[in-house]
Amino acid sequence: MSVGVGVIGAGVISDTYLENLQSFPDVDVVVVGDLLVDRAEAQARTHSVPAWGTVDDVLAHPDVQVVVNLTIPAAHIEVSMRAISAGKHVWTEKPIGLDREGAAELLTAAAAAGLRVGSAPDTVLGPGFQTAKRAIAAGIIGEPLFAQTVFQTQGPDLWHPAPQFLFAQGAGPLLDMGPYYFTGLVSLFGPVDRVSAVGRKAREERIIHTGPNAGATFPVEVPTTVQVVTAFDSGQQAQSLLSFDSALERAGVFEVHGTEGSIVLPDPNQFAGRIAYVKPLGVLRDGMSFEQEWIEVEQEGVVVGRGLGLLDMVHAIAEGRPHVASGDLALHVLDVMLSAEQSAATGDSVRVASTVDPVPAVAADFDPFARTL
Repeated sequence: MSVGVGVIGAGVISDTYLENLQSFPDVDVVVVGDLLVDRAEAQARTHSVPAWGTVDDVLAHPDVQVVVNLTIPAAHIEVSMRAISAGKHVWTEKPIGLDREGAAELLTAAAAAGLRVGSAPDTVLGPGFQTAKRAIAAGIIGEPLFAQTVFQTQGPDLWHPAPQFLFAQGAGPLLDMGPYYFTGLVSLFGPVDRVSAVGRKAREERIIHTGPNAGATFPVEVPTTVQVVTAFDSGQQAQSLLSFDSALERAGVFEVHGTEGSIVLPDPNQFAGRIAYVKPLGVLRDGMSFEQEWIEVEQEGVVVGRGLGLLDMVHAIAEGRPHVASGDLALHVLDVMLSAEQSAATGDSVRVASTVDPVPAVAADFDPFARTL
């Protein structure tokens, strides 16, 4: 028997969710809702969903057991809380919210109602990240010591027709792209103990380059380059660069270095990718080559895309186990990013108040296209 899903928010990201969710035998999207009902109708018809309407229509639908919240970040907490009040489990796009207090209240309300909250990014459930996680756990690089992650680009104002929200409070490269990288780091190393960060704006205004408003300027409210050092409870460390100011386009860098080697992981914004490691060179003498041999790791698992975390949550509810992309993980990652924002503003190292249990792994033979419920 499939679990009924209602989608709230019929924007661009809903295409990927609807396409993937409709391909999983264990879930069934029964209704799409949006503030603009005609947009909800268009998406429902495109993806063969039988019903559409307003947000209230989704929340009142008797067959909806899980609400997928694809609204703008500023509305995430409000819409998710309404879904909990309606007796529905929630899967929300990232971030879980824009403030710690609201996110914590959401999780408290869900727990009191016996309901689950899951949150993107769910790229950490993909076979790319999971294969690398298993290899690290098996000791392929010895004891992990530190990690490096990089996301640097010229900025979304070059291609997005309405990029203002990506440079407003609650966004910027830290909160827009940071969830992918910090979720990956916490999934490997566990909770963060403290963070130190620096940040800056390249300029106070940006120009829209594409679409009907090309040439218009808008204010930049947040740092557009942030560098973060994280110290984990387990003793590992990481340094992360997130920038909308780089002429050099480089994204998806995720490296973990250990006592017996270094491994590169796939882009944490993707569900699959290259995994390879190198071993230490050993003793070096004059004239010896510094070239290192990359050893490729074969990826295990079925590649899908967004919605994988919701499917895991549905299975976890049925099996009585924790789900991977949990609300607790999302809250801790939000806390890490807001702590980094605070550190960059004050110049002080910030202790992260929240914590999270070890993040479960995904079995190598997990098949999202198998009917299990």
